[in-house]
Amino acid sequence: MADAAISATIQVALETVISLTADRVSLVLGFREELERLCNTAETIRGILADADGKMHIPGVKNWLKQLEGELFEVENVLDKLNYETLHREVKYRNQLKKKVCFFFSYFNTIGSRSGLASKIREINMNLERINRQANDLGLVFRFQIEAALPAAAGATTSRHTDSILVPNVVGRVHDESKIVDMLLSPSEKVLSVIPMTGMGGLGKTTLAKLVYNDPKIDGHFGQKIWVCVAKEQIKIMELFKLILVQLTREEVKVDDRDVIVKKIGEKLKGQRYFLVLDDVWDHEQGLWDDYFNTLMGLNETKGSWCLVTTRLVPVANAVSRPLKMNGGPYFLGKLPDNECWSILKEMVIAGEEVPTELEAIKNQILRKCDGLPLAAKLIGGLLVNKKKEEWKSIMKESHTNEYQSEIDQILKVSFDHLSPASVKKCFAYCSIFPKDTDLKQDLLIELWMAEGFVQPDRQNQRLMEEIGADYLRILLQNSLLEKVEESWRTYYKMHDLVHDFAKSVLNPKSSNQDRYLVLNSYEEMAENVRRNKSASLRTLFLHLESRISADMLSRFKHLHVLKLSGEHVTFLPSSIGELLHLRLLNISYSEITSLPESLCKLYNLQTLTMSDDALEGGFPNQMSNLISLRHLNYNHDDAEFKMPMHMGRLACLQTLMFFNVSQERGCGIEELGTLKYLKGSLEIRNLGLVEGKEAAKQAKLFEKPSLSHLRLDFEWKSGDRKSDNCDEDVLEGLQPHQNLQELEIRYFMGNKFSQWFVNLSKLVELQIEDCERCSELPTVGQLPSLKRLYLKRLDNIRSVGDEFYGITANEEEGEGRSQASGSSTRRRKFFPALEELYVEYMENLVEWKEADQMRSITGEAEADVFPMLRDLSISHCPRLISLGVNGQKCPLSHLERLRLCGCDGLTTIPNKMFESCLSLQSLRVVRCPNLVSLSHNLQETPSLKDLAIVGCPKLILHRLNGSSFATNLRELWIASFSSNDFSMDDFDWSGLISALTLRELELRGLPHSDSLPHQLQYLTTLTSLSLDNFGGIEVLPDWIGNLVSLETLWLWSCQKLQSLPSEATMRRLTKLTRVEVYQCPLLRQRYTPQRGIYLKEEISSDEISSDPTSSDSEQEGNDGAQTSCSCCFPSLLKKES
Repeated sequence: MADAAISATIQVALETVISLTADRVSLVLGFREELERLCNTAETIRGILADADGKMHIPGVKNWLKQLEGELFEVENVLDKLNYETLHREVKYRNQLKKKVCFFFSYFNTIGSRSGLASKIREINMNLERINRQANDLGLVFRFQIEAALPAAAGATTSRHTDSILVPNVVGRVHDESKIVDMLLSPSEKVLSVIPMTGMGGLGKTTLAKLVYNDPKIDGHFGQKIWVCVAKEQIKIMELFKLILVQLTREEVKVDDRDVIVKKIGEKLKGQRYFLVLDDVWDHEQGLWDDYFNTLMGLNETKGSWCLVTTRLVPVANAVSRPLKMNGGPYFLGKLPDNECWSILKEMVIAGEEVPTELEAIKNQILRKCDGLPLAAKLIGGLLVNKKKEEWKSIMKESHTNEYQSEIDQILKVSFDHLSPASVKKCFAYCSIFPKDTDLKQDLLIELWMAEGFVQPDRQNQRLMEEIGADYLRILLQNSLLEKVEESWRTYYKMHDLVHDFAKSVLNPKSSNQDRYLVLNSYEEMAENVRRNKSASLRTLFLHLESRISADMLSRFKHLHVLKLSGEHVTFLPSSIGELLHLRLLNISYSEITSLPESLCKLYNLQTLTMSDDALEGGFPNQMSNLISLRHLNYNHDDAEFKMPMHMGRLACLQTLMFFNVSQERGCGIEELGTLKYLKGSLEIRNLGLVEGKEAAKQAKLFEKPSLSHLRLDFEWKSGDRKSDNCDEDVLEGLQPHQNLQELEIRYFMGNKFSQWFVNLSKLVELQIEDCERCSELPTVGQLPSLKRLYLKRLDNIRSVGDEFYGITANEEEGEGRSQASGSSTRRRKFFPALEELYVEYMENLVEWKEADQMRSITGEAEADVFPMLRDLSISHCPRLISLGVNGQKCPLSHLERLRLCGCDGLTTIPNKMFESCLSLQSLRVVRCPNLVSLSHNLQETPSLKDLAIVGCPKLILHRLNGSSFATNLRELWIASFSSNDFSMDDFDWSGLISALTLRELELRGLPHSDSLPHQLQYLTTLTSLSLDNFGGIEVLPDWIGNLVSLETLWLWSCQKLQSLPSEATMRRLTKLTRVEVYQCPLLRQRYTPQRGIYLKEEISSDEISSDPTSSDSEQEGNDGAQTSCSCCFPSLLKKES
């Protein structure tokens, strides 16, 4: 295996040498012949290497490879130095503003001999020719071989796509999943229980754990779900607690105080059952797990929490079971039967097609290799899918079992050997530099591969290195060497730990001359490597320090291509960084560095610079524009006044630029964006109020940037007088983006209307328009075929939503009228054909919203579809709006799942036809609509409804809400008394809710004089949470509360006369009740005091108070001032009064 790894290393090095010499041979007249000689020698050696791959058994061949590897390392360094000098002269020439190209070349030629590069290259040529002669002595011959830049695995000849292979298709674990889920849902008298799942690597323990974790049956059972990947042979208890807190808060944990961390975990888990997964555990130290689980059990008295542990080791399973006194033993995950392994493989190789005879012929051989391991089946499938059928048999022969290698390693070796081109092998191995179970991001991987030289530009086909890197990634995915994970908000890649072990053995093979890639976690480790003279050979260094960097530390690593610095004590970057002439990637995002030295600007090879957002305090270095190889500036700063580097337009290779602050300083205007034609991904342009007119804006050349996917245009300028607001329309016109744009945000635009180029954005998926206070017309977007999400917020001058919004012009109306008069037929029109989410918020002056029927009338069409795919509709804080733009009568909202109306004072009725087609409606919230009189909603028409809230609607008559007997899926209900009339909540039709078994959460809001609860509540025995608010006349909670045997949480708000909880006997019937929260109930607080045995906790977090459903966004109506609050633990509630 190590020999194949070195061979791949040499192949990649040869490709680099050939590429570099070809690039520079025409530029350096002084030793052009030596470069041509070097290129020819490299081509010859490449042909000989193809023969050497098959003759590793010949004595001397392996040693020959080691010599060749060492010499090629030196060749790369010399040629890279030559490349650096060329870039240096280019920068110097450009900065001197010389126009005669011959000056540059002649100047460089005069220093060529003085630099010593010519003599060094002559020496290298002699060494390589000597190595070439040694190859002849070993019987190695030249074999003509041209390796395709992209093999069939990634090209058009394969009929399957990566995504089709990566669709999760878990086979054979249905019984295991069901069994574990049943255990989790079973009643438990323990606060915390554990299921240790064990089995050999490759069985799919993590996959099964994910299935269980994502099973919808457990979502409503546990208040919190926490996934923690351990993946360490030894782990400290503080690390475990930190990992839990990170998952609970989604924030970095910077404190190291155990008590503080444990306290925060307790606050997050308070009063809830939780499901914790500890994945890939290796540490079986008993004291660790005793301490860990005993601490967890002390945080929460709620019964029924579970922990699922995955491990390969039975001792770990025993160790985690002991502190929780689990008697059942580990859950042993068995191998898959042959038929299920076969199903996995068939899905990957033939995807539902008929099994070809070539595959059937090797079925038994394949199944023996799989040995019941789903990972093995995936690897073999990934190997075969990219090969011709005629090759399948020979490939399987290559993987004959070696007594010293496991089946998985044999399969991995064959998969590795068949990766092509050789660069893909290096890319695969490089992934193992990260710890196991790391979430790998595509852009990061490709940037690293480029920095290491594994990806070279394809100038013949004019393809960017990033595009080639993406192809390499697809090859690894197709071979199941990486796994693609797609979540709602991100996509990343994972490497199975067995694959990771294999890749790590390839990355720094023992038979290699030197370690090229290292991860060091202390100054001591670094000093040891320097002492052993390893620093000179390093190409990649991930360095984590607990101390400051010395001024000369970095200069010891002369040949680094990749440097990642991290540690909270790493606060400055020494000027010696400028001595790393070969450096292509610098990542300081996990350090505390706040400034960059000017010497950084000497790194002419630097391709990627990554820093923490908002880290820089003094701006970029002055000569930042000298980094002419920079492709990715991974940095964002929220301050619109943050100074941009001057002359950014000189960074012509730049692809990633997260923001650009327009300023009035020389070299910082919007025209700097014009030459950055490769920009991709997201870009935010700020201070557009400083741009003078259309022609100035056009200099950004956004229309010529097809790879930009997300564009944010911010016209706000806070630091002084902006240019005339009247020119904003012209500026926006000049900022027309390429039609490939997918997301567009516009903020603080001060024009009256938007540009017509909106109609050309055929690929636009999301549009956000905010704080454009002068706009009187909405943009024309109703005909955009791809638009899925539309957000309109704080457009104060919009009074009507009508023709222009839907995309109907005056000429069109006139034409349609003539067609109607003549009786000619018209085509069916669609408005917003793909829109799924529509949010209209804080439109203070919006009065009229033309409905679908009006659009049909205008266009003269018999049929028109308006919002046919709409799933989520939210209209909030539009106080003057008198009607909704959708009524559902002739344009049904058959896909609508969520409807939210909040703060719409002018709304008096919701059309009864609106809900007739809403069979998919799951959530309906009507909040603070004070003039709403009619909500003609028959729950029979919305059988999928799970969440219903009607609050703050004093004129609404509640009993008109019909059909509650059909609310058989309702899980959450919030309702309020609506006026001071004689209406009682008893009038509400509770019948359906009583018979339904789904209702879990109920919140009722009464009136200050309400002195009783609806008696029907006692029959809602499935409730787990009950909140009572503003029942000002109630003095004692009724004893029938004890009928709510499933109740876990009881909230009491603003019950001014409430003096007592139910009797002790009643409370004892509530065996699952673990949490009572009391707010603004002064008499109750006087009765239950710490002196009387009730534990009262004064601290209460603001997010707990905000559970009031009438609260919207950051508003907290009715919760002004300090809250009198307490948290009463259930066991204390049962203590007798003294």
